Amino acid sequence: MHLIAAVGYQFGCMETTLHRQLKALYAGPEACVEQRIAGYRIDAVRGEQLVEIQHGGLAAIRTKIARLLEDHAVLVVKPLVVRKELVKLKKRGGKEVSRRLSPKQGTLLDLFHELVYFTRVFPHPRLTLQTPLVEIEERRYPGHGRRRRWRQNDHVVEDQRLVAVVGVHEFQTADDLFRLLPAGLPEPFHSGHLAEAMSIRRWVAQRIVYCLRKTGAANTCGKSGNALLYERAA
Repeated sequence: MHLIAAVGYQFGCMETTLHRQLKALYAGPEACVEQRIAGYRIDAVRGEQLVEIQHGGLAAIRTKIARLLEDHAVLVVKPLVVRKELVKLKKRGGKEVSRRLSPKQGTLLDLFHELVYFTRVFPHPRLTLQTPLVEIEERRYPGHGRRRRWRQNDHVVEDQRLVAVVGVHEFQTADDLFRLLPAGLPEPFHSGHLAEAMSIRRWVAQRIVYCLRKTGAANTCGKSGNALLYERAA
């Protein structure tokens, strides 16, 4: 597994520093970047593998990836921001006023919120899904004065920059997803068991088991009251 990641993120038509830094790092010296294949723009081509970097939702590239998988091996890189430092600027391109840590921090479990809309594509024999956990710096400036309703915390993101890649997780099969579940779950288990074991809300656990079922990682095997019971797929 390569501890290298790339993030494709654009504001309007402007490519961020983060995207440029990580695309260059990920592609390496031998890959071709910004190629057009099957009518689509591809972030990088490494040998016979196409690399698609998606900072936004996986739903947005679902059709594109399904089409590319008909003839190509594809690596989808879905970065998750686990730490974000907010840098406030006086104005666009201006001096730094302050910086603080964003209270919104992601985790690896956020991947399931994206997979809900990607289960018709993943898993696939030619598809690899890689999830780097990244720390970034986001530079922003006051946004009032633009043509929209003014808010006290209104701002415009000027740029994003990579601080660190703190880990990378790779998924090729449905069973790779099941391995994210904690050990010691009852056999069979329901979403309530999962919520308690992972200290998460019940609706989040329900979303996780939905993804496991749709990808073939788990099967339903009965009910306990109104709750569906699940077991690991053979």
